Amino acid sequence: MKVTVVGAGNVGATCADVLAYREIANEVVLLDIKEGLAEGKSLDIWQKAPINLYDTRTIGATNDYSKSSGSEVVVITSGLPRKPGMSRDDLIGTNAGIVKSVTENIIKHSPEAIIIVVSNPLDVMTYQAHITSKLPRAKLMGMAGILDTARYRAFIAEALNVSPKDIQAMLLGGHGDTMVPLPRYTTVSGIPVTELMPEEKLNAIIERTKVGGGELVKLMGTSAWYAPGSAAAQMVESIVRDQKEFFRFVFVWMESME
Repeated sequence: MKVTVVGAGNVGATCADVLAYREIANEVVLLDIKEGLAEGKSLDIWQKAPINLYDTRTIGATNDYSKSSGSEVVVITSGLPRKPGMSRDDLIGTNAGIVKSVTENIIKHSPEAIIIVVSNPLDVMTYQAHITSKLPRAKLMGMAGILDTARYRAFIAEALNVSPKDIQAMLLGGHGDTMVPLPRYTTVSGIPVTELMPEEKLNAIIERTKVGGGELVKLMGTSAWYAPGSAAAQMVESIVRDQKEFFRFVFVWMESME
């Protein structure tokens, strides 16, 4: 079982690390256009295998898609990250060309792969990958719902001083200001969240969730990576292990966009 992650920046490297640590695939290939970056990060991940006790082999390559040949799943994280003052849409011009090129190379070497897009702006980049790859919608999806729902659940856990593991939630819509958290489908150990906090406090959490990525950009000067990388890895795990989970992904339903 082989999984490829394209883009060895913070998000891609985190995704590859989680995939290796959780032994989701026998081999994880990390690709990047910057000389030595993917090789170095994949070697670093491999060298901690004896410490964290996993045997997934991590391999890095510079712009060599032949290393990805035969991948069952490919995660695309390539593209410029956001800077303070930028919206996700500000990245369209540059990242669309990057995602198009990456997708063409993926299809050339792994035509049967399932593709997960993480690059921003997420919804548009997923559509770009779709029209480039011509894959059926069930084989190409964007990573947003897991990340956005995780932020929503984390904020609720913090507000109520409870474990985030006890919180179940659903969120619809795009990755950005148009997302729609659904309080009536949000529970804490089965108790509706609307019974546990006042409406104004819950509404404040919903608004914070909508701009959750922007909050991190303001704090760090760049996009988040631990949560996005982990969210993408969770999607890969569900697919590879056929876990049949009713996930919090946001699938980009291509037929409605055409």
